[in-house]
Amino acid sequence: MRTEEHWSVELFLDEEDGQTRAEARLIARDAERVRGHGRARCNPADWDVPEIGAELAASRALSDLAHRLLDLAATDIEAVTHEHVRLSR
Repeated sequence: MRTEEHWSVELFLDEEDGQTRAEARLIARDAERVRGHGRARCNPADWDVPEIGAELAASRALSDLAHRLLDLAATDIEAVTHEHVRLSR
């Protein structure tokens, strides 16, 4: 049996006063499943390059999303097996 699904990730970025915030949202089966968050700030001694802040905040939000999805999978496995599960990151 073969099944196919389409999941997508929406990434939202907000930059203000040298701080960038990112939120990654996983959309599956037309519903939001989980969110990840990331931040970056410009060191006052560094050059202000907004693209770098966006890249850092986005990568941190995606990493947080991945960890939260892994935790969700562990919770789902525990619900099925009724045993404690620890998945490695």
